[in-house]
Amino acid sequence: MSRCEYDVAGLGNAIVDLICPVEEAFLETWDIRKNGMTLVDEARAEALTKAGAGEEMSGGSGANTIAGIASFGGRSAYMGKVASDRLGEVFRREIHGDGVHFETPALEGGAATARSIIFVTPDGARSMNTFLGASVMFSPSDIDETVIRQSEILYLEGYLFDRDAAKAAFVHAAEVARAAGRKVALTLSDNFCVDRHRESFRHLVRGHVDLLFANEDELKSLYETDDFNAAVELLRADSARAAVTRSEKGSVLVGDGDPVELPAEPVEQVVDTTGAGDQFAAGFLLGEARGLPLAVCGKLGHLAAAEVISHYGPRPARSYGELARQAGIKL
Repeated sequence: MSRCEYDVAGLGNAIVDLICPVEEAFLETWDIRKNGMTLVDEARAEALTKAGAGEEMSGGSGANTIAGIASFGGRSAYMGKVASDRLGEVFRREIHGDGVHFETPALEGGAATARSIIFVTPDGARSMNTFLGASVMFSPSDIDETVIRQSEILYLEGYLFDRDAAKAAFVHAAEVARAAGRKVALTLSDNFCVDRHRESFRHLVRGHVDLLFANEDELKSLYETDDFNAAVELLRADSARAAVTRSEKGSVLVGDGDPVELPAEPVEQVVDTTGAGDQFAAGFLLGEARGLPLAVCGKLGHLAAAEVISHYGPRPARSYGELARQAGIKL
């Protein structure tokens, strides 16, 4: 059992998602970059919201992961900024409903709550158009140091590096965690995010992060190479522990000894890949917080990722704890 009150505390951009199924032609008409994340202003967000017809639900990469940990039966906490508006209340109500500790004060009189309009094509690819709004108003004063000290792992979302105030909060939270002897985990979030902050991320990976999450494209971007195996070797030199996802190819896990390759879990139909990496991180982080072997951590990640891509939305529709029990994994 964990000695801490929380298995994982997450820090990220608090966002409400609008999931919209569309055809490929829609992306061309609206000049939307496929299968990635594009930052948009409020006017563009409003136009895309009106153009797409979809389902509204809480999102944000780090928040999705923290909700996934709760679905496994883990004890999780989250810090992120929403506005005092309707979407802010949607986010707060849903994350509390997931059983997550979330007490960050709402932003009063400023930008609206962040939203991401996610267009999902028939092949399951998701194209995110994100208005960051109030989420980037997160600052060091919003950090709950007590929660961080009471958490086995602090999980940081790379997207926070896009604005200075949020970056300062990111660094402060990591310092609090390290001073308390807690582990720090980082997700690179998006290969275009890596392009913007490559040197900062490399610095963090080399000496300030205990566990790195990346997908194949993000890892190759981090090390500026098209050779995946070469990127993995560079990662091994920089990081003691990491998990790299490769979609249908599974994952490569870095720990003691040679890298471990795990296959992806079978899925009858890929409906929406939104949240796949977030939920993989959820399973892996809970396993890490509970002291499980590297391969078991990866297995938990793949179970969660397979579940979330089988339906619309970035959060679990089934209990991850039950999936783990069916797989014979004791948490």
